[in-house]
Amino acid sequence: MLENCIFHLLKIRSQFIPNSLQCTIVFVISLSLSVSAQTLQVQGFVHEQSKMTDYVWPTDGKVLENLGKWRDQKFGVLLHWGLYSVPGIVESWSICSEDVDWITRKGNMDYDEYKKWYWGLKDSLNPINFNPDAWADIMKDAGMKYMVFTTKHHDGFCMFDSKYTDFSIAHGPFSVDSRKDVAWYVFDAFRKKEFMIGCYFSKPDWHCPWFWNPYFATPQRGINYKKERHPDWWKKYQEFTANQLDELTSDYGHLDILWLDGGWITGSDINLDEILKKARERHPGLISVDRSIRGKNENYQTPERGIPDEQLDYPWESCIPLSNDWGWVPNAYFKSPRKVITLLAEIVAKGGCFLLGVGPTPDGLIEKSVENCLHKVGNWLRVNGEAIYGTCIIPMYHDGKVWFTGNKNGKTIYAIYTVEEGEGLPSVISWTGNLPKGEIVLLQNGKRVNYKVENGRVTLQVPEGICVESLAFRFEKK
Repeated sequence: MLENCIFHLLKIRSQFIPNSLQCTIVFVISLSLSVSAQTLQVQGFVHEQSKMTDYVWPTDGKVLENLGKWRDQKFGVLLHWGLYSVPGIVESWSICSEDVDWITRKGNMDYDEYKKWYWGLKDSLNPINFNPDAWADIMKDAGMKYMVFTTKHHDGFCMFDSKYTDFSIAHGPFSVDSRKDVAWYVFDAFRKKEFMIGCYFSKPDWHCPWFWNPYFATPQRGINYKKERHPDWWKKYQEFTANQLDELTSDYGHLDILWLDGGWITGSDINLDEILKKARERHPGLISVDRSIRGKNENYQTPERGIPDEQLDYPWESCIPLSNDWGWVPNAYFKSPRKVITLLAEIVAKGGCFLLGVGPTPDGLIEKSVENCLHKVGNWLRVNGEAIYGTCIIPMYHDGKVWFTGNKNGKTIYAIYTVEEGEGLPSVISWTGNLPKGEIVLLQNGKRVNYKVENGRVTLQVPEGICVESLAFRFEKK
């Protein structure tokens, strides 16, 4: 994903980026197959968030209905898995020949050698421990409600058995496995757990000869020829893309979300209107996420690696990885459960959903450290989930470390006091506005807490002996 690259080394400013955001990376690629990446924590934006006036509400009633259902889910998982998982590097980007700091190839291999090496990783991806049911169990336990799976990243390697290319997991060493059509088994496993199902698909395909034509060099991420000089090549690419999306929307069961990445190729470039028309005949209400391309086919926006500064009253999600990378890298740093909960509270209070990035290992496992982290997040949601799921935004949504959400009954308010790693609980918690009527209940133990209101400010006593974690309170508004 473009997101992973830019924000490993760049601090990008927009109207929605907090001033405190910083980005640092140390990225080293060795000459062996055990290439590793070591990075420091990053938060920031790649795909900018437009103004509300730029958002185009769908006119299809079934899309609107499905979009409303999705907005209630609040918490999902984005699974990046592909060739890049074998050496544990930054997704597809090392084969993009651009002279920028965040695309790094260390060692003695020239570009053509490196690209040949990368393509050759198809012979090394053999996930014999692939267990999508275990993935779904872990994410269900984490309290997630929807999922997005990378069927194809920018490198063009398919995690599904496409009839239009042999550059796929179904044509390597995993071809002898009955589960070689990986995407089908992933979608099926999560569907059985009642997840909303999202299909990630990259509009660019660097392996396809009609995108990066072998007649020319590959100097950058876009096509390496002029469409006006070679319209036949581009037409073949459009047909190739439409055929693959037709496969995914025909043969892989019910889909809720088509999540299209690679914003330097627009939906209009690939005739997305026609693709969606056919897809929605099979999947009424299918949500289109032509990300970073403003207009009718971006049914929700996807600010990446960051959270908007202000509350937004239209559909959006923050997609943020659990580590510093979207895919698996060895010895990765992971956000703490407290950090994940803090991000979730802020995102939901501002009206968004949280898509958390997780990368399975090359042999098809979710790392135990990831599972342990997500289990703790799930434990918190099992107690405090009513303050998150199915909630709506309210005008006064934030005061210090307290984030507010509203019940759709129009009466109940939730106040979430966020606690990050290394912090303890204060003796009192206070906020201005959102004055209570009657009792305030702590969801952690279901008991009332003592509080007072003076000069429009609420101050409540934090009970002794409770778990040190983010605290959610429920009360009726005055």
